[in-house]
Amino acid sequence: MKRQGTILIWSASLLLAAAGGYLILFDGGADGDGRRGFDRTTPVEVQTVTTGEFADVIEALGTTRANESVILTAQVSETVKKINFEDGMWVMEGTILIELTNSEEVALVRERQAAVKEALQQFDRIRDLVKTGNASQAALDLRTRSLEEERSRLAAAEARIADRIIRAPFSGVLGLRNVSQGTLVSPGTPITTLDDIDRIKLDFSVPERFISALADGQTIIAKAAAYNEQPFVGIILTINSRVDPVTRAVTVRAIIPNLDRKLRPGMLMTVELSSNHRTALLISESAIIPVGRENFVFVLQEDMTVQRIPVSLGTRRRGKVEITAGLEAGQRVVTSGTMRLRSGSKVSLPSAAGSGQRQGRERGNS
Repeated sequence: MKRQGTILIWSASLLLAAAGGYLILFDGGADGDGRRGFDRTTPVEVQTVTTGEFADVIEALGTTRANESVILTAQVSETVKKINFEDGMWVMEGTILIELTNSEEVALVRERQAAVKEALQQFDRIRDLVKTGNASQAALDLRTRSLEEERSRLAAAEARIADRIIRAPFSGVLGLRNVSQGTLVSPGTPITTLDDIDRIKLDFSVPERFISALADGQTIIAKAAAYNEQPFVGIILTINSRVDPVTRAVTVRAIIPNLDRKLRPGMLMTVELSSNHRTALLISESAIIPVGRENFVFVLQEDMTVQRIPVSLGTRRRGKVEITAGLEAGQRVVTSGTMRLRSGSKVSLPSAAGSGQRQGRERGNS
């Protein structure tokens, strides 16, 4: 019996201690002015709901290509006689870059020129005789056909010389030279490359769900890591007619002016393009309270209490989020201290004096 009494005494003591703690926490914790602990205000920071310009931004990765690009090769098998360019040189269309050995072809052209000259003299003589009636029309026709044949043979010989002269097919920048004087080249042997990079094509893929947001002539912003994220502005040139059935994306080609020739073919660039420009309600992302699939914010009321309100979100952008439903411009939402709040909680805002003092201390420390 004595042992049971001791246990009862200890149990009663524990209950009294628990009751005392409860009173201290929830009843006895009054402030100096007599307010209860649960009536204390919670310090928060708020932000006014504003409107701003907003747009849907599509991001992608793209690869640069020259506006025009070609690998220069020879059309015949011959040795290199003369090289007229240096690596990386900018050349105009029609510039002679390589001359191949052509001594035999030059001699043949001279022979054909002499043959044409003789055929022309024979033609003129027969034509004069026909006019005086001393030769037949059939003889004139024979000399006419002979003259045309010699002219055709001359054109063929001149074409053989042209095949041994390699010219720039368009204006652009040459690549590295792959041959030397005396090198035997044949059809398909790469001599150098030529790229027109005054304009750069940029090919990038966009998921098919964004096709409706794409249009020819639409502005894009592209950046390359090589130039510290410097923006390069271009426009969409064309949209591929087919969607890749594997990636479910469509290839888009943009064109970027490149007169300073900073961009080069093969570079990786990040691409941004915007659509659906609109005026939208904007708040800080820190004000959003996600609960499952829903989102809420605490709205400050006139009596310095807060009310939890569901909101619908749109596009996010650098710490800001678009509100499509649930709020109005001018309302104030809590951006800091939301974890300690519930609907009806009283809150307090940083005083202007306190803010001024803090700013003064910060300036003094600096």
